[in-house]
Amino acid sequence: MIKKSQFLTFALLFALIATTLSAKVDSFKPISFIKDTLPNGLNVIYTIDKDAPIIATVVQYRVGSRYEKPGKTGYTHFFEHLMFEATKSYERAAIDKFVEEAGGNLNAHTSFDETVYYLQLPSNYLEMALWIESSRMRGLKVDTIGVQTQKGVVTEELITRRENSAYGTLLDKISEHLFKGTNYEWTTLGSLDDIKNAKIEDFKEFYDGYYYPNNATLAISGDFDLAEARKLVNKYFVDMPRHQIPAERPFVIQPLEKEIRETIEDSKAQMPGIFVGYPGVSMFDPDFYALDILADILAAGESSRFYQKLVDNEKISLQAGFFPFALEKGGSLVFYSIVAPGKDNEENIKAMDEIVSDIIKNGVKPEELQKSKNIKEASFVGDKKGTLSKAESLARYNAYYGSPDRINTEIENYMSVTMDDIKRVAKKYFGTDKRLILIYTPKEKI
Repeated sequence: MIKKSQFLTFALLFALIATTLSAKVDSFKPISFIKDTLPNGLNVIYTIDKDAPIIATVVQYRVGSRYEKPGKTGYTHFFEHLMFEATKSYERAAIDKFVEEAGGNLNAHTSFDETVYYLQLPSNYLEMALWIESSRMRGLKVDTIGVQTQKGVVTEELITRRENSAYGTLLDKISEHLFKGTNYEWTTLGSLDDIKNAKIEDFKEFYDGYYYPNNATLAISGDFDLAEARKLVNKYFVDMPRHQIPAERPFVIQPLEKEIRETIEDSKAQMPGIFVGYPGVSMFDPDFYALDILADILAAGESSRFYQKLVDNEKISLQAGFFPFALEKGGSLVFYSIVAPGKDNEENIKAMDEIVSDIIKNGVKPEELQKSKNIKEASFVGDKKGTLSKAESLARYNAYYGSPDRINTEIENYMSVTMDDIKRVAKKYFGTDKRLILIYTPKEKI
């Protein structure tokens, strides 16, 4: 499956956003939807779009790596894979065959807080999509063949990401230091030993703890008849039992007491990579929107401050940026620089600090704020055009906020950010020497 939880990937995406985007919110047509809640607790959201004869279904479970236990990590990511194995309704490898022969596609992703599965198919295959999702919600076969197969797949993925990729342990290091003592301390990949040592009974216990209708949101988007869709949802989901979801281990993210600095030799890195991390905010914190706007001012495109100073003018970095990473219970804020050949690591750190210090002291320019808002507007409008993206957004807003209507209104939080807000959050979150500095250095070849 294609994963979406790599920090560097997020950073590169932010850095590559074009600066000339100009979509306007006033041209955005609000998304109409209907939300039902079945007696067993399953939230179902319908949004009809007749523009193309396709449908998309998204099932979002409130289970991510933070719901795991020490010594039993990586289970959520493991189930992301196992849920494509056999169920009581179909054999191994059948789900891919069904979807491919119908001309559709399917995928999934896991994060600290969620697991999401989606299907996109021609509109006359809605029943098949709901049958598949209901089959694996409560009919998954957690058996020897499937578990051993996916242990091999997951083991290979963990080795590839951590050991065979440049800066492959970055997310693990950030989580370990910034979220120490909490269930965010390990990443979605979890521990290789935990997966290798897990027994079938361990996986069955995890599956039977979280994969229930009252722990999920189902979103259906596209070309369908509402009455027929409701009938099919009832057919496949209404008889499923409600289940008491395991109580979550409470945690509080503690502030850093001092600067933490670590140097990592990386055999896969071609150039040194510097990552400077600060404790961030959760997705529910009002400051998130100003920090996200600040991310664009610092890192979006060639007119951004990081690119101008580090890459274009001083030529001490091949690539530099900043991105906020907001989770349900906390977050992180990370600057990064891929150091140019022959340039000094400390010089890069100093340059990044100077950029932020200038914003703390002098704020940002009106045109910088407007550029970032333009980017947010374009992204907001663009993300609501696709059948699948609408279903994903509706499921996400319902799962986290209990309010799918945020698909129409969240942009207002970005548009209300002021220049004073930017200056304030820069000082609040970056005006400290209590931070994490990770320096990845290429390992010398012998």
